[in-house]
This record gives sequence, C-alpha cells and structure tokens, in this order.
Amino acid sequence: MEWDQINYFQTVAKVQHFTQAAKQLSISQPALSRSIAKLEDELGVQLFDRKGRNIYLNRYGKMFLDRVEQSIKQIEIGKQEIWDEIHPDHGTISLSFLPSLGISVVPEILSAYHKKHANVKFQLHQASNRVIVDQLKSRKIDLALIMLHDEEKEIKWLPFLTEELFVIVSISHPLAGFDEIDLNMIKNEPFISFKDVNELQTIINDLCHKAGFSPNVVFEGEDIGTVSGLVGAKLGVSLVPDIQFLDKRKVKLIRVKNPISKRQIGVAWLRDSYISPAVEQFIQFIHQLFQLK
Repeated sequence: MEWDQINYFQTVAKVQHFTQAAKQLSISQPALSRSIAKLEDELGVQLFDRKGRNIYLNRYGKMFLDRVEQSIKQIEIGKQEIWDEIHPDHGTISLSFLPSLGISVVPEILSAYHKKHANVKFQLHQASNRVIVDQLKSRKIDLALIMLHDEEKEIKWLPFLTEELFVIVSISHPLAGFDEIDLNMIKNEPFISFKDVNELQTIINDLCHKAGFSPNVVFEGEDIGTVSGLVGAKLGVSLVPDIQFLDKRKVKLIRVKNPISKRQIGVAWLRDSYISPAVEQFIQFIHQLFQLK
C-alpha cells in the first residue's frame, strides 16, 4: 500500500466521481481507476459500489475512510510536533554535561540563552565524560559539554572554555604555604586520583608524565567533590579545576608553574548526523558567548 493510493482513495471518496477526482489530482482517469482497483485488491474488498458512471462509498469504504482520515490527521500532528521540536525558537535540545559544569558554567549559558530564546526547552543530563560520549554515539542526546582528550572520529568538538588545573592540598599541608609550584614537587605525595572513566584523570596522567613521575595513587574518586573532600581530610593531594563548591576552608589551591596545567571544555555533537535548527543555533550561541569573554 502506497501513500499515493491513500491520497487517491481519500479524494475519490470525497468527490465520489472518478473524472472529477482525476482532474483534482492531475492524473489520468485510467491511472486513478487502476490505483483504486489495486488498493481494493490489497484489502480484499470493494470500497465503492458502482452504478453506471456513478460510484458510492460502501460501508467498507466508509470504515476505511475513517481510518485513513485519522491516520492523515496523526501524520499532520507528527509534522507539527517535529516542526516544534526543531524550530530555532520553539525546539527542544537534549544536552548532557560534566557534573562539575553544573555549578556555574551550564546555568550561566542557559540563563543567557533563555533571555533571548525563552520558548526553547532543554532536557538536561549529567554523566561522566565517557558515558556522555556513548550517549552521543547512540544518539540519546543532541549535544554535550565535555573534554575530548582522545580523538573521536565520530564526534565533532568545538572548544569554548579553558580551565586551569591547580594542585590541591589540605590547608595544614606543608605545601599550603606556596602560591605556585612545579608539578614534580608532589611526586612523592599520596595522590587522590579519578577513576579511569573520568577523562580528567587522563589529562592528569599526561601532566605528571611531563613532570617526570607517575602519581602515587592511594584513593580514587568519581568526581571533583569527592576528590576534594578526601584531600581536605588530609588523605593526599590532587589536581583539579577551581570550581565553586570546593571548600577552601579545608583545602588550598596552588598554581602549577610547570608544566602548564589546564583542561579544555567544548561543545560536542555527532559528526555527519542531522542537527536541528534549534541545536545549530545553540551551538553558535555558546561559541559567541565565550568569544566575548
């Protein structure tokens, strides 16, 4: 059963005249008659009673027309729903981001965007970097705010924010009296690391390697808050970005002179996939917002 057959049937059912219906549809009458006959063959029943040149929708035709009109109505609703979803000023964007960005970065972006595009809706998700990459690849989300340390051929990534990484120690630690140090000054310290699923740990490992040592890992945490808490409890040192929820009554952040320590955050989406106008507009907004800073 083809869409043209459904469209032809609906027109003939309303006009109940093949010649007039053919004119409305801009096809020949024989072609229209063949299409209706083929449809009736597929359904296994006649839809019209024929008396001379006149045709009348029978009870089977009326049953089928009712379903056809319901289906067409649902298709129109579906078209409208899709239009609403992708329209730049009325669409919905599914966005996943690192938990550490939920303190200030994401609220700042969404607040600024909402002032200009109040009708755009967001579905927000938080997860680890690796989980978010999987979400993108499986098309569960439209966009992500993540680090992308290793090249991912399937993902397009546009950096917009560079965060400095600081050595973090408890306020009673001997290094707490320093405002800046070389990273190799912590080579013999017990180190609080992130689990392997955290992309930040990959960056930390590379920085420690540049400084000529491997961190002496004693604990592993899943997020910056946990790692900071362990450092504050005098269980080791770590390397983290300066984010708002760090309890600076218990920990001291020390700038790293060498090597330069930082991480880049970017907006990411699946390469070669459909990007709705709403999503495209939001990507451009993020880029422009941070260019101005």
